[in-house]
Amino acid sequence: MARLHRSLVTGFPSEDHDHDVCRETVLATAEVICRRRGMRFTRLRRRVLELIWDEHRPVKAYELLDRLRGERAGAAPPTVYRTLDFLLQEGLIHRVESLNAYVGCGKPGHVHPVQLLVCRSCAAVAELADDDVARLLQHKAGQMGFQTDSAVVELEGVCPQCSR
Repeated sequence: MARLHRSLVTGFPSEDHDHDVCRETVLATAEVICRRRGMRFTRLRRRVLELIWDEHRPVKAYELLDRLRGERAGAAPPTVYRTLDFLLQEGLIHRVESLNAYVGCGKPGHVHPVQLLVCRSCAAVAELADDDVARLLQHKAGQMGFQTDSAVVELEGVCPQCSR
């Protein structure tokens, strides 16, 4: 059990979770990361990241677009997708392939293995970063002559809240 806690990045939100502090911490961290890398953390990039972190659940690109259109007249799909690409590239969010949606990264800006636990009931997502799992997958792929560049593993199941 101790190993699990070391690899846990973002758990399923509990009832006593202070989401405002969580979101503001991530936004401040993203700003510092971008500044250090010489990247611009524009108002749009910040706003999209903020919208992704507004809830602890995956958000689809068109949900983001709908929210942005309420705030910005010129919001269009290419704008949202370019912004999402930037946030992905900088390690600030993850794409949940099975849901075609995005979640905030619990270790923003750090290259780390990613294992996402996706609740099939409520769509909540928890994030693990277990090096052992990543090494095992790389080893198995290497045995087949495959060289991995990156890997995001998604596990589907039921979160603690939904299993009660």
